[in-house]
Amino acid sequence: MSKPSLVIHGGAWDIPDALVAEHRKGLRAALKAGWQVLLQGGSAMDAVEKAIVVMEDDEAFDAGRGSFISEIELDASIMDGRTYRAGAVAAVQSICNPITLARAVMEKSEHVLLVGMGAQRFAREHGMKLCAQDDLIIPRELERWRSLQRAPLSSAREAFRKKRKPGGTVGAVAIDRDGDIAAGTSTGGTPNKFPGRIGDTPLIGCGTYADNLVGGVSTSGWGEAMIKVVMAKTVVDLMDRNGNDPTKAAQGGLSILVRKTEGFGGIIALNNAGDIGIAYNTPRMARAYMSSDLDAPVVKV
Repeated sequence: MSKPSLVIHGGAWDIPDALVAEHRKGLRAALKAGWQVLLQGGSAMDAVEKAIVVMEDDEAFDAGRGSFISEIELDASIMDGRTYRAGAVAAVQSICNPITLARAVMEKSEHVLLVGMGAQRFAREHGMKLCAQDDLIIPRELERWRSLQRAPLSSAREAFRKKRKPGGTVGAVAIDRDGDIAAGTSTGGTPNKFPGRIGDTPLIGCGTYADNLVGGVSTSGWGEAMIKVVMAKTVVDLMDRNGNDPTKAAQGGLSILVRKTEGFGGIIALNNAGDIGIAYNTPRMARAYMSSDLDAPVVKV
């Protein structure tokens, strides 16, 4: 039997002091929900989905309810490390839990990625409940959007590229007692993005990757830079070559990101032994993890 482990993140950015407590609370709730699945003998896939759903429903994070407002468009992806099957959705609206829709794409279709209206049609055809756009909007993000509209266009565009920009993308990677690995990521995008913009989150190999023979990864940060270096798959490949050390692989991935793109963000990684690695080059990263050889969960912001 393998060592069950779960690692999650709630975004890598300059999380303000005033938001740290609610990020910690949200991480604890999500970690507890996912860990309970593993403790009860559930699958890594179920644990990853459960943990991410909790964070999508928590307005502290930029995923589902509480997503950034440009035009609310949600992205998510999930991958099974045993079969290499994956599902993803991008630019969807009126979907409270895009990670669940991404899993449905993986399990109930021959496709990997569905976008926009097609993804929403798929959701309806498979009995998923849709929500109103207003259900995803919270006062904090409405005020942030209004502030951006008042800023000079050049300043708003530059903020899109800076480490201190908000970026509460959420993700999870788990291994269950059977040794199966799953990884998933979900986001509401980034402030001041152009409508239709897609980052790394729904792109398999960029924001999410899982391979039972090596490990799994979920990322957060400047998506355009993550895409250019295929970050999630790059970190898995680094693990495969370095003796399966997830910490060194995550750190190595960030070094590549900085050297090649001057990018920024955070990475959670898990190897096929259940060992966890985390690295980030932003002022803060919301992250938490638990495994069967720990006495208590670790939650940090």
